[in-house]
Amino acid sequence: MHKSPQESYITEIGLVLAEIKYHIKHINKWSRKHRKGSPLFMFPSKSYTFFEPLGVTLILSPWNYPFLLTIDPLIGAISAGNCVVLKPSHQTTNINAVMGQIIQEVFQPEYVSFLDIDTQATHELLQQRFDMIFFTGSTHFGKEVMAAAAQYLTPLVLELGGKSPCIVTEKANIDLAARRIVWAKFMNSGQTCVSPDHLLVHESIKDILIEALKKYITQFYGDKPTESSFYPHMINENAFNRVVGYFNDGDVIFGGTSDISKLSITPTIMCNIKPDSGLITTEIFGPIIPITTYKEIQEVIESVNTQEKPLAFYYFGDKREGEEMLKQSTSGGACINDCLMHIGNSKLPFGGVGYSGMGKYHGIYSFRAFSNERAVVASSNKIDFLFKYIPYKRFALIKKIMTI
Repeated sequence: MHKSPQESYITEIGLVLAEIKYHIKHINKWSRKHRKGSPLFMFPSKSYTFFEPLGVTLILSPWNYPFLLTIDPLIGAISAGNCVVLKPSHQTTNINAVMGQIIQEVFQPEYVSFLDIDTQATHELLQQRFDMIFFTGSTHFGKEVMAAAAQYLTPLVLELGGKSPCIVTEKANIDLAARRIVWAKFMNSGQTCVSPDHLLVHESIKDILIEALKKYITQFYGDKPTESSFYPHMINENAFNRVVGYFNDGDVIFGGTSDISKLSITPTIMCNIKPDSGLITTEIFGPIIPITTYKEIQEVIESVNTQEKPLAFYYFGDKREGEEMLKQSTSGGACINDCLMHIGNSKLPFGGVGYSGMGKYHGIYSFRAFSNERAVVASSNKIDFLFKYIPYKRFALIKKIMTI
């Protein structure tokens, strides 16, 4: 995909190494018994919980960040004590070869099995019974995974996507917002599940913001982005043709060129989008920034809430107003005056809500996702209060104790 070594490290290798380090530091604390209080009527019993592995888990990962989104959930599965079947995307053959070699060198196959198989074999794999399924990918295939899991009531985590909105208000630091949006949007050529999908911009700053966006696109990628060593390409011709097709759905005011021989599409800004365009109705997953404007912030809230619940929500402007907008909307995660950064903090849960997914991971949330938290009450065999048994002779006392 023509990723630079720097972007590959920042978005894949570095995040994996940080997650491993975080788990190693905290695994003893997470896995020990956790004492819980006991109500008076259970005296002198003691209560506690501990985490046990779910068993044999299946991890299905996508092509857009093939190393990160395969190994990151594997870290949680292993730290929780599970055996794992790893199934990466069949579209990333080179990286699969590297990951397969790493897995073979580190794990015995009965602990972690790496399956580089095609789509048909994946459907057959889903017919097997697992103790947990972790899937990252499209909502369409996520429904198939969920249907397969339902056959055995298998618990699952679904990390999907959606149209993550990015709101830029008249109170925003325009230059800063433009720099952060360009960096986030065109990372991996827009093929990022938490990419700022579309911009909702206050009408008074539209032109200023567009000029700032143009400035940073040129600053980052030069006058010929398709020739830049820092600019990734599309995954395949189908993805390339789908995104190029959007150029007819509005006014291209910057970019809008492509090179199919390189599967490269220049960073593009579009306005006056057709209402029924996929730029409005579906996740873009490509290097196009569609811009729509608003007059009152309530318009934005209504617009966001009429869409399916997104994986991410981005806001640039007054911090208090941003926090208020979070209260009036929902998303898997969010950033105020930034983009993407919430996924890099192992102390925060990452995941979707509604159509953008279910379940959370990263850090302790990964450990919990692949674990069963088992509740235990350990009672004394020396003391036994007879009034709790039939015929409940001191029932008034029981009622009083149970509500203390």
